[in-house]
Amino acid sequence: MNSSWQDDKHKVFLVTGATGAIGKAIARQLAALDGSEVVLVCRDKRKAEQTVNEIINNTNNPKVRYELADLGRHQDIKALVNRWDGSLHALVNNAACTPRDRQESPEGIELQFATNVLGYYWLTDEFTEILKASAPAREVNVASYWAGGLDLNDLEFKRRSYDNDKAYRQSKQANRMMSAAFAEKLKPFQISVNACHPGDVNSVLSNNLGFGGHETPDQGAETPVWLATHPIGQETTGRYFEHLTETNCLFARDKQAVEALFEVCAHYAKMN
Repeated sequence: MNSSWQDDKHKVFLVTGATGAIGKAIARQLAALDGSEVVLVCRDKRKAEQTVNEIINNTNNPKVRYELADLGRHQDIKALVNRWDGSLHALVNNAACTPRDRQESPEGIELQFATNVLGYYWLTDEFTEILKASAPAREVNVASYWAGGLDLNDLEFKRRSYDNDKAYRQSKQANRMMSAAFAEKLKPFQISVNACHPGDVNSVLSNNLGFGGHETPDQGAETPVWLATHPIGQETTGRYFEHLTETNCLFARDKQAVEALFEVCAHYAKMN
């Protein structure tokens, strides 16, 4: 690992979905680190302000702020990157939604695919030059072990009957596959990309899927924060982790499907 990551204590972290249970815990744990600057990307201004104030009061770190963006909209992400000033050492993609009925983004894309998959792709793609300039840098993609059923021919559930659980599982499979794709492409620039399952936390998202959760938000944040801060998160790339342990990911090993999904996402990027 490049020693500058350890030597330079000032680190800038971006956390998406930071007003949710796990996202807030991730942001708070990162803000508690010496020299950290944490940027929360949120949709709701009121929730964003409350969360920032809560984290600052809890950690005594004044370098916590928010940016407003709808991560299901490519144009919002472009605007976020265009107004970004300075370095970015770690991008933590955590935002996700699980609407019970099929909905579409303002850009006309099925909402789970737009937010949970394309949002990760667009953020990575648009922030690439900033990450390169900040290298060594890293990306952590919050995925899930609850993953599978991806249909490359019907990613937006236009033919299949929409089910939010199926759409969520598909999106989390895609997150793991896209992490492997970006890891290969960004490795030469000292940018690592890893995916992980957070803990099982009772949240709005899990409730929408019909689940509860047996872990606290802080337990749920443990693996994402570890990958965002521990040397292993820079030394390894293209891997998938559960509970601080690397776990075999069959989805990421299917190179043909990974490349096909990457090409589909790249096509969406050109459309918007």
